[in-house]
Amino acid sequence: MAGYDYDLITIGGGSGGVRASRMAGRYGAKVAVVEELRVGGTCVLRGCVPKKLLVYGSHLLEEIEDMRGYGWSVDGVSHDWSALIAAKEKELDRLHGIYMKLLTGAGNDVLDGKGKIVDPHTVEVAGKRYTAERILLATGGWPSLPDVPGIEHAITSNEALELPKRPERIAIVGSGFIAVEFAGIFHGYGSETHLIYRASKVLRGFDEDIRTALSQELEKKGIELHPETLPSRIEKAGDTYLVHLTNNETLEVDAVMYATGRHPNTKGIGLEEVGVEMDRNGAVKVDEYSRTNIPSIWAIGDVTDRINLTPVALAEGTCFAETEFNDNPMSPDHENVASAVFSQPPIGTVGLTENEAREKYGALDVYVSGFRPMKYTLTENSERGLMKLVVDRASQKVVGAHMVGLDSPEIIQGVAIAVKMGATKKDFDRTIGIHPTAAEEFVTMREKRPEPEEQQAAE
Repeated sequence: MAGYDYDLITIGGGSGGVRASRMAGRYGAKVAVVEELRVGGTCVLRGCVPKKLLVYGSHLLEEIEDMRGYGWSVDGVSHDWSALIAAKEKELDRLHGIYMKLLTGAGNDVLDGKGKIVDPHTVEVAGKRYTAERILLATGGWPSLPDVPGIEHAITSNEALELPKRPERIAIVGSGFIAVEFAGIFHGYGSETHLIYRASKVLRGFDEDIRTALSQELEKKGIELHPETLPSRIEKAGDTYLVHLTNNETLEVDAVMYATGRHPNTKGIGLEEVGVEMDRNGAVKVDEYSRTNIPSIWAIGDVTDRINLTPVALAEGTCFAETEFNDNPMSPDHENVASAVFSQPPIGTVGLTENEAREKYGALDVYVSGFRPMKYTLTENSERGLMKLVVDRASQKVVGAHMVGLDSPEIIQGVAIAVKMGATKKDFDRTIGIHPTAAEEFVTMREKRPEPEEQQAAE
């Protein structure tokens, strides 16, 4: 490290940056982590954790209603939004403290401020320059807003998690993870909720059967869906907002939230000046070991826009530290990464969608099972779930598993191991299910859905 202040300077104190930095520190490296907000990053402070805490709470009113079917009487229920937000903030403070201890416990220095790369071995923070043999970019992503008249009146998921008062009516623009999750959150706490999106169904890129099933369930729950339209302008009208849609409809709401995408957080940190290659969306280009075109600079996590999930950033951070500081070359495996959407009902998925599998393998065996969760048998709750296995007909390998319904993220995590290992449909068939559970459906599905050409022949 002759001539350098540090072995490693990491710009970004989120999940990936913290993982890489503390592991490097454990392996004896002198490390500094630069963070302009709070150590913890999007997942811990502005994403996964606070969002799921709010999701948990938003389910409870529905569960209270379900209790009546089991003989319970519940009266006088009310909700205090400000108490919820205060409890959430207390938990985030605790987690921030844990992340700080992880870094300092590994001997890392934490530098407060925005990091800017001055040259391939120098980072400027709050007017002071620090040098390092290696620089790691882990600055994540940030919500993006389109150029729509009145967009200054809109909020993003960042602000939605900190609203001092719950809006009685809210319009959410978008149909991805964040949009459907926040639609469930606000609807669950009692807000009139409108979901506005350009596509015909929510969750573009997911399996079509899952998209259809979730769209139907959201509508059944009372979320107002506005497909195939977008806001043309947003107008402030006193204490409310008028959202004018391209289909000539106008909605009056108390808040407008945009969840139409995130962009890599690469602006203003010196990448262009130093010559780091990026794609047209601003994502840093890297090789299989997360190396940029500049030999002393690496990048991990959402800033690379590979698979924007916290566990992926953690894996990439681990591989970086092992490769560069433990003489154990490792590259992250981005194949068959399971994911979840904490919508209501939630989704779990791993592997290829049916359309992707058909394009890759041709002939498929597809198994689909719709069901009403046993938990709702004695209630008025009409929520239904759906499970799906996509199998390559030639090899009989399960190449995709998808579920929408109660506990689906927990169930798919186990199924993902089988898919990752290359399990066949026969392996699923010879696994004895746990009864009575929803999960057993994945090992009891026997009836194949006819292929399109087979269906046509039968007709």
